[in-house]
Amino acid sequence: MAGPITIHYHRDFDGMVSAGVLANILREVHGERVQWRSVNYDQRRDWANFQRGLRFAIVDFHFHPEAAYWFDHHPTTFLTPEDEAKFVPSEKWAFDPESPSCPPIILAHAEKHWGFKTPERFKEMAYWSNVIDAAKFESVDEALFGDDPALRISRCMTVAPSVDWPDRIVGDMVDLRLEDIAMRPDVEKAWQRAVRNRDKALDDFPSTVQWVEDRVMLYDASSNKIRRERFAPFFHHPNIHYAVGVIPTRSGFHVTAGVNPWNPPSKTVNIGEIMQTWGGGGHRAVGGVNPGSHTKALEISKLVAGMVRKEMAAL
Repeated sequence: MAGPITIHYHRDFDGMVSAGVLANILREVHGERVQWRSVNYDQRRDWANFQRGLRFAIVDFHFHPEAAYWFDHHPTTFLTPEDEAKFVPSEKWAFDPESPSCPPIILAHAEKHWGFKTPERFKEMAYWSNVIDAAKFESVDEALFGDDPALRISRCMTVAPSVDWPDRIVGDMVDLRLEDIAMRPDVEKAWQRAVRNRDKALDDFPSTVQWVEDRVMLYDASSNKIRRERFAPFFHHPNIHYAVGVIPTRSGFHVTAGVNPWNPPSKTVNIGEIMQTWGGGGHRAVGGVNPGSHTKALEISKLVAGMVRKEMAAL
């Protein structure tokens, strides 16, 4: 019998649901012994040798030709032309850059190829994965202050008490409903902390703004005294089209850029492609890169903001 397979997933709500869904399907349909572990952009530095000699799957992250199962929706998923040439849709690989998130791809694939019957709880997870990953919230207030179980869990990831805590949440997603997971005492504790951080982040954000020009904002929230809030730029400046900033993460400083979901320009630039210039990636509407040093992150953020302004002017 084959050894256990490890599902590697991007450490956000979309990736976590993807891992939980695939783990359940592989266990129930294929009789696999499954485990899971998150993956991040810094692990691409030796991507060709990633998990060499081991059985693994990848969801919501870059294509790897050695993956036993692979599902993604990021247009920037292929790191090299050679990798892209190796991708052929199959019973175990699927890619749809038009999908708002990854779980619907996995579920549709499993229904078509493996006869899987999607339970209602996975349909709910896929719905919220689309909303959260593609920022399809009804308003900035829902994005910031909504308390649906999915939104609670997603916000808790900003204050994960340990690196492996998302793995434990994925383990619950394999078998439980979102409302059951949100009722866990550790999730409730994280939620309360995340709400306090959100409120502080909204209060602190105006001081991080470097400039706003041509409806593009550049901000620096890299100080460890500043809390991060993804939608703070659009809460305080609802008329801007794009926000570019620097934030701290567990793996170093991160440059993030995204379109205002509630005030997009008539023609958008491709943020994911811009981020690829420095080894990052993402979607047309949002993307990021982990440059390593703080100095490099500040430098890249200014260049990204400049490129966004230049491309918007050319549209």
